[in-house]
Parts: sequence; structure tokens; C-alpha cells
Amino acid sequence: MEVPSRRELIERVRALPGAAALFERLRDESGVHLVGGAVRDVLIGREPRELDLVVEGDPAPVAAQLGGSIREHDRFGTSTVTVSGRTYDLARARRETYSHPGALPDVTPAGLREDLWRRDFSVNAGAIALAGKRAGELQAVPSMLPDLKAQQLRVLHDRSFTDDPTRLLRLARYGSRLGFGVEPHTRELVDAALEDEALSTVSGARLGAELRLLAREPDPPMALAALRALGLDRPLGLDAGPESVQLARLGLALLPDGERADRVALAAALQGIDPGALAAQLDELTFSAADRDVIAAAATGAQRLAERLAVAASPSEIARAVGASPAEMVALAGALGREAQAREWLEELRHVRLEIDGHDLLAAGVPPGPAIGRGLSAALADKLDGRASGRDQELASAVRAARGSE
Repeated sequence: MEVPSRRELIERVRALPGAAALFERLRDESGVHLVGGAVRDVLIGREPRELDLVVEGDPAPVAAQLGGSIREHDRFGTSTVTVSGRTYDLARARRETYSHPGALPDVTPAGLREDLWRRDFSVNAGAIALAGKRAGELQAVPSMLPDLKAQQLRVLHDRSFTDDPTRLLRLARYGSRLGFGVEPHTRELVDAALEDEALSTVSGARLGAELRLLAREPDPPMALAALRALGLDRPLGLDAGPESVQLARLGLALLPDGERADRVALAAALQGIDPGALAAQLDELTFSAADRDVIAAAATGAQRLAERLAVAASPSEIARAVGASPAEMVALAGALGREAQAREWLEELRHVRLEIDGHDLLAAGVPPGPAIGRGLSAALADKLDGRASGRDQELASAVRAARGSE
């Protein structure tokens, strides 16, 4: 792979979203490097998701020079700086050691070369100097450029997956995002790590964090398929086989923009698990209560919802079948064979609102109590089915139903 000139590299970096603040505020700071995935993406012509910086020396003055708000992470000597809504992660160049398999690393200051060799995969082990006489200079482990050219992911030492088994999930995540294969010896190390049950040495919180990142990739079904290809889905309690991946794809095709694709993908890979066991599993992986409840509901309830939708002919019957089900469950129910009904609810019916409320029924003489709710439900059904249009017709429908139930 041909390396761009220093001038070309620095211009590529300068053109990145969020890079202007770095060059404006760090022009006099030598020893500051763009590092990791951002360098990889600059070299292969992709736009990085984030701009991570490594500092040779104390990063505190660099963080202060950037300005903005600073959040320090003392355990690893890192900080997160937010400037004008843009976030940058700063770290001191360091070496890492592991007290036992799966432990969080112990870190000590080191030079840039050692910092690159501690990273997860060769394609992420590069740095570009941002300022000073070395601006635009690329430093990288020897295999970085050949592996970028070959489009393959390679770990940097044989204990990589033993020291930090979360790299197994990152291997699947980067592979799905970049479309890169796995270098043969690295694949052998994956198999050995799984045979040694390496994932069992890592806390549920760390595994859950990596799983959530994987599910938030641009193509979640492809990320799930990458887990299965590496043999990682079963140890995580998932089924990312072809049927689950196809279910996720069909569900995501129904899911409107702005909804949570990650929840749909994970629910598709968790079909058929006992609801109680699934909630406990997601708690172990430290999912938030909101995410746990939606994923568990979609994974365990989509099939039953599909059965209810199968006999729902009118818009009001579709809405009644869906009830309070989350959008993710409806999308999966559609993927299970009720596409038309699910699409109608997701794109149209769920947005229908009455122009009246309970106060209007009270003003019309309906006494407080359950009749108010029944009247509003009847008015909404009439509106969905085209029998009531506008405030007056809604109110007439609601009052009629409320008085008929008294």
C-alpha cells in the first residue's frame, strides 16, 4: 500500500469533520497524534467516526489548550474533551499489562511506539503527528499497511484475546463495518480463545458494552452474522444464524427512520428464550431497564403479536392488536409474516390522535369513571376506520359509546 506524503496526510486530516478545532488550538503542541481507527480510515478513504488523540507526555496541558469541557478518567490517564459539541478522547502514550486473563489493564507511561503495539489490531496501530516539525508523519506497526492493503484483521500478539477477550467482539464489529477478513493465524487464536472459554473471564458489563456497540453498527444484521462466523454468538447467549439474521433484516426494513435498529437486531437474535431468563440475561449484560424491557418484549412477544395481526382486518383491529407494543416488536411481527399490517401501523396508524380528550366528555355530561376511557377508545376506532372525522364527529362517537356503556 502506497503511503501518502506527509503533506497529503495532514491535508486529509485537516479536511475531516471536527479537525479544524485541533489545528486551530494545537498548532504549537508537538507530540500530539491522531491515532487508531481514525488513521486507518484516513488511509483507506473513509470518514472516521471519532478523532482520538495520543499525547507523548502529559495530556493535561493539551486538554486545557483545546478548551471546552473536560472529563478525566483517572484509572487510565485519559480524558474526554468536548468543544463546540464535538468530543475528542485524549490519552497519554502508554504500555499495558494484565494481572490475569480478562482483567482491566494496568497502565504506565511509555513512548508512542509501545502505545501502538498495545492496540487491538494492526490496522488500528498507526498515528499521524498533528503539529510541529513532524506534522503529517505516519508511524505504524510494520503489518499495518500490508494488512490494510490485504483488507484483513490481525492481532498484534498471541495473548491478545486472552488478555482482553472483548477484542473478540471488536473483531466481529470491525470486520462487519470494514468488510475485512480475518488473518489466518488470528482466526486460529479466536478458536483457541473460545475453546479456553476466554469470554467467561470478562464481566457482564464489559461484554454488554461491546455487544451494544456491535448492535449499533451501520448494518446490524451483518454484525450479527460476523459474530456467528467467528463462533461468538452462542457463548453470548445469542442465535445469530441465517434465520435470525434474515429476521433482523426484514424487521429493519419495516422500522421507520429514527427508531432503534439495535434493539430489533438483538431481539431477532434472542427469539424463543424464556422471558424471565432473557430479562436476567440482559441485566447481567447491564442493559438499561428501558432497553432490556423493549428487547425482551420484542424477542418473546413478536410471534404472538404476528398471530393477532393475522386476524386484524381493519385499521382499528390492527391498532387494537398492537396495543401498547413497542415499535421494535411490531417490526419483528411484520418480519414474521404480517408485513402489511405492521407497516400500516408503523407508518400511519400509530400517529393518529383524537382532537378531543376526557375533559370534552365531562363537559358533554359524561360522568367521571371508566365510561370516559371507553368513549375515547370508541372514538379513536371510528377515526381509524374512517367513520369519524373532525372534532364534532369524534365527540359524538365518544359520547354515544360512553352513554351506551353506562
